[in-house]
Amino acid sequence: MKITVQSIHFNADHKLLDFIQKKVDKLEQFHDQIINGEVYLKLENVEDEANKISEIKLSVPGGVLFAKEQCKSFEEATDLSIESLKKQITKHKDKTRAKLSEHKALLNANEVTDY
Repeated sequence: MKITVQSIHFNADHKLLDFIQKKVDKLEQFHDQIINGEVYLKLENVEDEANKISEIKLSVPGGVLFAKEQCKSFEEATDLSIESLKKQITKHKDKTRAKLSEHKALLNANEVTDY
């Protein structure tokens, strides 16, 4: 899976980029047809310590999944975003399977009535 990482208002080091790549690659365990991913790392100018934002957007067949988290560190924000995406992937796959099984049931019903 191809991942694009964009850091806004700062330069991300290789350690952080490797961490993100490793975490996002684990999502392939849940859905093997992820087309690509985009990660946006942002620093907000606020007084709060939790000024680091991680946004992850995944393209999958049939839609786009998105998660955004704000925390004290990019690693923590990325972890929370990945957890959110795991839930979204599971839900998306369940919906896709349900539609597919309904479609197959309709096809089978039509084949029986055609004869």
